[in-house]
Amino acid sequence: MKYYLESMGCQMNTADSQHLASELEKLGHRATDSSHEADIMVVNTCVVRQSAEDKAFSRLGEFNVLKQEKPDRIIAVMGCLVGVQDSLRLRKRLPYVDVFMSPSDPQPMVDFLHRRMTEAEVLQLEQQERDERDALQDGEILLPAHEQNSLISAHVPIVYGCSHACSFCIIPRRRGVERSRSVGEIVAHVRSLAVQGVREITLLGQIVDRYGKDIADGPDLADLLRMVHRVTEDTGLERIRFLTSHPNWMTDKILDTVAELPHLMPVIEVPVQAGDDVVLQNMKRGYTVDQYRKLVANIRSRIPDVAIHTDIIVGFPGETDEQYQHTYDLLAELKLDKVHLARYSPRPHTLSARTMPDDVSDEEKRRRHETIDDMQAGILAEINARKLGKIVPVLVEESTKGRWRGRTPQNKLVFFEDTADWKGKIADVEITWTGPWSMQGRLLTSKSNQSDHFPVPIFANDNAQNQQIALKS
Repeated sequence: MKYYLESMGCQMNTADSQHLASELEKLGHRATDSSHEADIMVVNTCVVRQSAEDKAFSRLGEFNVLKQEKPDRIIAVMGCLVGVQDSLRLRKRLPYVDVFMSPSDPQPMVDFLHRRMTEAEVLQLEQQERDERDALQDGEILLPAHEQNSLISAHVPIVYGCSHACSFCIIPRRRGVERSRSVGEIVAHVRSLAVQGVREITLLGQIVDRYGKDIADGPDLADLLRMVHRVTEDTGLERIRFLTSHPNWMTDKILDTVAELPHLMPVIEVPVQAGDDVVLQNMKRGYTVDQYRKLVANIRSRIPDVAIHTDIIVGFPGETDEQYQHTYDLLAELKLDKVHLARYSPRPHTLSARTMPDDVSDEEKRRRHETIDDMQAGILAEINARKLGKIVPVLVEESTKGRWRGRTPQNKLVFFEDTADWKGKIADVEITWTGPWSMQGRLLTSKSNQSDHFPVPIFANDNAQNQQIALKS
């Protein structure tokens, strides 16, 4: 059967969708990019804002129309709309949905498909699983056939859930308490992606620098980074990133590890959310503006040429013009490399929704959003202009409109032209033009000088022998 999988929202959802796709591929199903062609239709949902939740319900309604045309189609919903607890209310609202999956848990889909199999199909699957047992160990992911030796960048969760309840955040309620994956499982996951052609992985957590805090005497994030870094020694893995960090748990040990290890990229994503102490207190963030300012200085002092990314929420309940101006002024002062902007949206059952009136108008939220966005464009133009005439290593992701597209270690977008095949390789590019959102350059690297240390090719998962060779290499 063919499956169609649509993922909304954050990078964690992207990773969860990849995990589900892996399980479907192991069962012999194949991906399609058209819901109209699919026998299995899945939407992985986000509810961090009301608009995202509305979009999820709308998409499920469209799936229902397709199911009415072909009743044996399977509809499934995954992610934060389902949450960590079975919701009778949701099942009543979506009676046409066959499978409900909590975040990061594809097992209900696997069980559902098993129940629909004939006895002969079960026997065939059991034999296939025996053939592949040595190739795919716990924690390893089998990419869809069309992504093997094609997908350049992938995400690997290392911490599920969150136990630090900011007053505005629905994630702890929907994804459950914080729980770290084992080092062995994570390394196996990373290695399995690397031998299938992935050149860059991003380790994920709602608060990634709290990795291991739920395990007595367990490894911390810096320890894990060193173990994952070893995968680069005998695979084609080139770059390792991690996100999202919290200011309260960003340590010198983590920063020094990033500075020391060559395949760890110099990017730290550490949200401030607001530039006013009263607003931060109302958000229950647990730090002050001055503490954040000192953290940024410390990051820059320890990691050469680092890029720092942050998140900002404008229009939080009670945020005055003066408090908003403090946020604007902080960003103007720090000149960070990326600002993820969001307008406050009250979410059910969060502390802010229960106790604080949403008293900033939508018009004012939009004005504040646009003002910071305009300022940040100028800051990025200034930062990127420093790269003019410099040579930067670019990991090439794809070709688009006749140009190669890739990213620098600091995650800056770069375009260049060349007739050779650069996908998945690192190109040395001299920057000839810069703007706020991207840069353009001239290729310096000769393709003949590139070390094509790609892993052993992996083919469709009906070839267990090739998988075993590749995943054990």
